[in-house]
Amino acid sequence: MASGRISPVTGHYVTIDVEDAEYKVFYLENGQGQPLVCQHTAGCHNHQWRGLLEDEQITGRYRVIAYDLARHGKSDPPLNQEWWKDEYRLTADHFTAFVVAFCDALELENPIFMGSSFGGNVALQLALRHPDRFKAVIPVEGADYSPGFYLDWWQHPHANAAQVCASGVWDLMAPQSPDQDRWATWFYYTQGSEAFKGDLYFYSVDHDLRHRLSEIDGERCPVIMLTGEYDYLTTPEDGRRTANAIPGAEFIEMKKIGHFPMSENYPRFAQYLNLALHHIHERTDP
Repeated sequence: MASGRISPVTGHYVTIDVEDAEYKVFYLENGQGQPLVCQHTAGCHNHQWRGLLEDEQITGRYRVIAYDLARHGKSDPPLNQEWWKDEYRLTADHFTAFVVAFCDALELENPIFMGSSFGGNVALQLALRHPDRFKAVIPVEGADYSPGFYLDWWQHPHANAAQVCASGVWDLMAPQSPDQDRWATWFYYTQGSEAFKGDLYFYSVDHDLRHRLSEIDGERCPVIMLTGEYDYLTTPEDGRRTANAIPGAEFIEMKKIGHFPMSENYPRFAQYLNLALHHIHERTDP
């Protein structure tokens, strides 16, 4: 009988308090060295980062940590509240407080924060609100403002929400991305439909930094933005415009990749991620 191949990635729970709410948060991790904290996209979970978590070239230098935001994946809604009585609408205040509380609970020193899509938007919020808590941020598929996607039909009784949410991401991936990875990304999205609409409240309504980008200090907390060529949700023009308005920020357009680079085509994404990490190293390490 052939022996199984056990991944070096390990999973843990940590309990944190955020704005009077108690959360039991699940996270995956692998590697040693500089902490690299990863936020998944809206309506999804940390499985998106599996390629990164198993990348020995990265984990040989970085402690990669990918968590499930509350209400996503294996992280439940708040333990000490009757959460089912209120509509879930994620806000910038809560999102940033959650990330900081998670990093504090793990006692992470100068972590680099990387998030994609609404995670890329919260990376910008963190650079603005908590520049001294993070060594740098990498907003992936993020922008100053992303209106128009907080829609009722993400959760409509006449629609199969799981399939609607999953199918809504299909055209956001590049045609060059491998079919197996594109379908895996689709599959991840069939599992997160309950949180998707509430996540998009932050993405399209509460997140608006159009008039505050100049307040972000890209020297104090380096901002390296990555956007896929095939992303029509947050276009390369959106990412470039945002980076140009942040003093000291950098923008990198990722060719032949779309809105979900870490799961739709990890080998290609890794090339650009390594470039971003190299830029951070040059700017922050003597």
